[in-house]
Amino acid sequence: MSVAQARADGRLPLPRLVLLDLDGTLVDTVPDLATCVDAMLTELGRPPHGESKVREWVGNGIERLVKRALTDSQNGEPEAGIFDQALDRFMAFYARHTSERSRPYPGAENLLAFFEARKVPRVCITNKAARYTEALLSDLGWLSSFDLVLSGDSLRRKKPDPLPLLHAVRHFGVEPCQSLMVGDSKNDVAAARAAGIPIVCVSYGYNHGEDIGAAEPDIVIDSLDELTRLIA
Repeated sequence: MSVAQARADGRLPLPRLVLLDLDGTLVDTVPDLATCVDAMLTELGRPPHGESKVREWVGNGIERLVKRALTDSQNGEPEAGIFDQALDRFMAFYARHTSERSRPYPGAENLLAFFEARKVPRVCITNKAARYTEALLSDLGWLSSFDLVLSGDSLRRKKPDPLPLLHAVRHFGVEPCQSLMVGDSKNDVAAARAAGIPIVCVSYGYNHGEDIGAAEPDIVIDSLDELTRLIA
């Protein structure tokens, strides 16, 4: 069944490979990220931004998050000297507080179990650096839930480039059209489109405060449990 048919019928075929974004899709990591951003700013003698502001900035890797915090803008570029100081401080804080307040979204563990029970390989594809990805997955008890983990520094390029997605489908010998990407941002949509992979997006994730529907994923869902119902 094609995605177009799925839209009409209200159901999806079981993919041969599922690619899952992490932050904003499976796990709400903003509470820890915001704590570390504000601690970094405080050390630099700058006012903290708070969790709601940080929630709009997540999704393009730690370097861009730090730049946004320093400039209070999506695409600002701080001075190199202050950026290097800030990045070092943030990384030190985040290494100690990767998963203290981060929590899986409802349905996340059920979704992983759903695909595992059906022997569908599961790939975590995130722009988070590997040291933090592995720590978070370990603390959640999820390291064995994935057959492959691709972090932001695992390959030469990261999302929205399609390279991580194409690497995954080649690794498992699956055609892109037989796979499924699950994400929350326009970066996920751009990567999936460029790779020729159908994409389902959650409505609650991190997309810089924008409605993910505007990025035109194949399907938008309000919960991960909704995805298992669409497939089942």
